Amino acid sequence: MAQIVTPPATRRTVGIIADGVFKVLLAAVYIVGAAPLGRLLGVPAWLMVASGVALLIGGGIEIGYVRSRPVRTYTRLMVAYDSGWVLAALAGLLMAWQGSSAGGEVWIGYQTAAPVALAALLVAANPTQTA
Repeated sequence: MAQIVTPPATRRTVGIIADGVFKVLLAAVYIVGAAPLGRLLGVPAWLMVASGVALLIGGGIEIGYVRSRPVRTYTRLMVAYDSGWVLAALAGLLMAWQGSSAGGEVWIGYQTAAPVALAALLVAANPTQTA
């Protein structure tokens, strides 16, 4: 029977788990505070709930696959995810400064789609080497 070789916890592994936990906590905030946060950001409450569910799925899969996927895969995906998050936040801020009401929709829309994409890529990624 093949065993999965897992290195001891490293800083990167702890960082991966922390990132997943952050997504799960943010999901809880989005779901519980959907109505007031939606009003603040100019998005419907259902979109806040959908974003919360997506973050919950993404964070859960991120935590769940931490021992069976290479840290390098996680690092690349997290850099891409966070880069997109920064760009979406900047685009949302720029739109808000110009008086558009779509800034919140851009930002929350990204946070709805990106965690699901991250989760799908993690599930599809090759597992760590087996011994």
